[in-house]
Amino acid sequence: MGRFMLMILVFSSLVCTGILAETAADDVQWGRFRGPNGTGVSHATTVPVEWTDGDYNWKVEVPGAGHSSPVVWDHRIYLTSSDRATATRTVLCLDTSDGRTLWRRDYTSEAYRQHGHNNYASATPAADARGVVVTWTTPEQVVLLALDPSGDEMWRRDLGPFVGARGSGTSPIIAGDLVVLANDQEDPNQLPENMNRPEPIPHVGKSFLIAVDRRTGKTRWQLNRRTGIAAYSTPCIFPRADGTADAIFTSTAHGITAVDLATGRVRWEAADMLPERCVGSPVFGPGLVIGGFGRGLRGTRYVALRPGSRAEGVEPTLAFDVTTSVPLVPTPLVTDGRLFLWADDGVVTCIDLATGRTVWRERVGGSFYSSPVCVDGRLYCANRDGEIVVLAAAGKFEILARVELGEPCFATPAVAGGVMYWRTGGHLFSLGGKRRSVGVAAC
Repeated sequence: MGRFMLMILVFSSLVCTGILAETAADDVQWGRFRGPNGTGVSHATTVPVEWTDGDYNWKVEVPGAGHSSPVVWDHRIYLTSSDRATATRTVLCLDTSDGRTLWRRDYTSEAYRQHGHNNYASATPAADARGVVVTWTTPEQVVLLALDPSGDEMWRRDLGPFVGARGSGTSPIIAGDLVVLANDQEDPNQLPENMNRPEPIPHVGKSFLIAVDRRTGKTRWQLNRRTGIAAYSTPCIFPRADGTADAIFTSTAHGITAVDLATGRVRWEAADMLPERCVGSPVFGPGLVIGGFGRGLRGTRYVALRPGSRAEGVEPTLAFDVTTSVPLVPTPLVTDGRLFLWADDGVVTCIDLATGRTVWRERVGGSFYSSPVCVDGRLYCANRDGEIVVLAAAGKFEILARVELGEPCFATPAVAGGVMYWRTGGHLFSLGGKRRSVGVAAC
């Protein structure tokens, strides 16, 4: 049996056991940042290539501000927002059919310094049939909070203080009966000299990875980490040939780390691969784990590694790397044997996964914080001004459409039930699927 076919069978086994259950229903659910296992891939066939304002199913106002992405489970959309002045955090639950608010929960907090393009609601929620899990930080605490589908609190964790000169942004994920969160904080003494560092320099943050019980919030495992430059990436789950799964994390201090999802033990680590800030999240392809880093406003390098095994004495090895026009913030996308790197400055690169060869590299223009998603063989990504660029996810570069949202957009869309949901600075849009009557409502 070929290695690729074996990995497919292992992946199917993990779906059946519930570790990757969301993937089996990726046309219905979109339960975390970038959807099923963070792939950003949907097989929906009811999302248009191009459209006008009259084609939206509905458009609703969203209170406050936020850069987090919507997530969808069954008929519920979960979204976080915040008040710029008070840092009050808001969790919203909306109905997919018409955008009406099913419930809203507000949590008092405090304002603190962060990057001018960051936001108090930058972390995307994670959802499943039990409800939604959200996280946010202040200098005093990292909050991990679970609410049931009715908005009632299930459990809450205070994971201790957070140190990060630019704020936070990593999102939780739900993997079977676990909630997994990366908490890679900052050692201010490791920040670049040309960065506007806070004075006086605060203490070094306490970094760790944690998995808690989905039902109770109790710690199942915790892995303490060295502290470097705060990371913003969200983990993904990598299926192994032996039927188990690894959670993949990226950070400055540890590079790329694979952690046994069940036990919290490190399977392998490539510690020197990512020496600067990790913002975009790791992804994977057949037999490859992919992660990157950057500095300032630009990506520096993306690497594709063949996994190793400490137990077997096998080190991870570099399959290929890309150092030209790579993203800092947008997360890459893997589909149909190709890796797509959508850089912050609007340069998109298509890489052949089997060889690491650049198939094409073209500029689409604009400045991007949103990450691309792939729907029915097309890439959709919105620039910061709110223009959506639609490309063919193919071996030939082709711009299929450009559509204006009319508002700034930093968030990545969700696609569930054949419908695409866009979050802008002030609204949430529903597009595609079975056509409904068009309306505008306020939360």
